[in-house]
Amino acid sequence: MFYGKKITPLIILDEPQLATPDFLNELHLIFDFSKDANNPFILVLCGMPSLLNKLSLAHQQPLNQRLIMRYKMQPLTKNVVAAYVDHHMKLTGANYPIFTDNAIEAMATVSRGWPRLVNSLAYTSLVYGYQKSLTPP
Repeated sequence: MFYGKKITPLIILDEPQLATPDFLNELHLIFDFSKDANNPFILVLCGMPSLLNKLSLAHQQPLNQRLIMRYKMQPLTKNVVAAYVDHHMKLTGANYPIFTDNAIEAMATVSRGWPRLVNSLAYTSLVYGYQKSLTPP
């Protein structure tokens, strides 16, 4: 359908580590491109580190062997967490620092540098500050 138009559909599955083994096995069957010269689409699996463990199981080897590229994100350092939060605050229109250095350090420590947790902590802190009518330092 898209091949004649030189369009390659991209399918992104988020959190596939939560999928059942049967679902992952069906993915292997659906995305079995070994018989085709051209892959009809690209499949991207975005998940937590436990996805690697799940794919390493013997019954998931057919899918695991078909993955052609892997990227494992490392946690952010404290300095990068500070820059990350600052960048996101600027994107929302903040003209001055919203979080103290201690708050940023606490977010980096509690989140262990994982961006999703940093986002959650920052969001929760902003909501809490709004509810308490707190003002930035």
